[in-house]
Amino acid sequence: MQDNIITIAYDHPGAGQSSCSTAQAWAKQPREPNPEEKAELITRIKRLLKEQDAVLVAHYYVHPDLQDLAEATGGMVSDSLDMANFGHQHPAKTIVVAGVRFMGETAKILNPEKRVLMPDLEAECSLDLGCPADEFAAFCDAHPDRTVVVYANTSATVKARADWMVTSSIALPIVKYLKEHGEKILWAPDRHLGAYVQEQTGADMLLWQGSCVVHDEFKMQELIELKAQHPHAKVLVHPESPRAVVKLADVVGSTTQLIKATQTLGAKEFIVATDNGIMHKMRTLSPDKIFLEAPTAGYGANCTSCNHCPWMAMNDLFGVAEVLETGRNEIHVDPAIGLRAKVSIRRMLDFAKQINLPTRGIGNV
Repeated sequence: MQDNIITIAYDHPGAGQSSCSTAQAWAKQPREPNPEEKAELITRIKRLLKEQDAVLVAHYYVHPDLQDLAEATGGMVSDSLDMANFGHQHPAKTIVVAGVRFMGETAKILNPEKRVLMPDLEAECSLDLGCPADEFAAFCDAHPDRTVVVYANTSATVKARADWMVTSSIALPIVKYLKEHGEKILWAPDRHLGAYVQEQTGADMLLWQGSCVVHDEFKMQELIELKAQHPHAKVLVHPESPRAVVKLADVVGSTTQLIKATQTLGAKEFIVATDNGIMHKMRTLSPDKIFLEAPTAGYGANCTSCNHCPWMAMNDLFGVAEVLETGRNEIHVDPAIGLRAKVSIRRMLDFAKQINLPTRGIGNV
């Protein structure tokens, strides 16, 4: 295997959910441009965005260079759903999505008339990979009495099978609403987020047993020790993390909610249990504050992700420039699947309006 390729183990539950095996995927390690290359790439991308009538949208977890470039060129940095909605509202005919594949698909579902490009189509997500559409369909068929609720970190085909799509910001009110209406729920794919929602709402939920390779690695004991070393620090945890880690949090929330917490809480120190790509935005907004990464491995152990998604890391300036120059890496979603998937997404967005939850900032990871 090439030197710049790494393998990643991820959870692949069996269709019957009675067992959970481990599968392997791979990711490419990006090349960091030297200062001269970086300056040339940024200049070239700015020109190409104008020439191609394109806008760059970037996730909080990608390289700071891409986040800064998106904002400097009239794009945005946010979570996956905000990225897709922004692309819908922006007049550009082409959306360049710096993130992972399901984010590009979501942008295409909500913007079928636009061209959607990605720096690397092989930038995956362990939650998406661990919930194959055919196996998920069999799981749904085995439980026809349950309302199907899927997390945003899934393929277009899985979303098309769902009754509702949710993000981490709106999962609790939607599941609470469904419970109050007597619905039993089939949830996929993240077992930690599902268990957190189940515990908070008391809903009858059958959980697909997937996990995120980043959040699944946060460790309770090491976090306790880090808290002891920084007694005044507030702990911010994404609910894709294990229950023992979530229990130690001062704030549990989505990426947007965690960023807001760094601005609204009075603390000067924060321990952050989510992908470390988010630190760039946190430090930009609060340069006077200290941000510490939550531990992902015990003493002497090796971490798989080490606080950063290896597929998010595949997004780089080289890739953005190449797709704008060549038109490669366009996202295509079967129109029939896209229409069905859009129903589950629109149901969530309509519900958000009903409860007066701003659709901006209800995104997931």
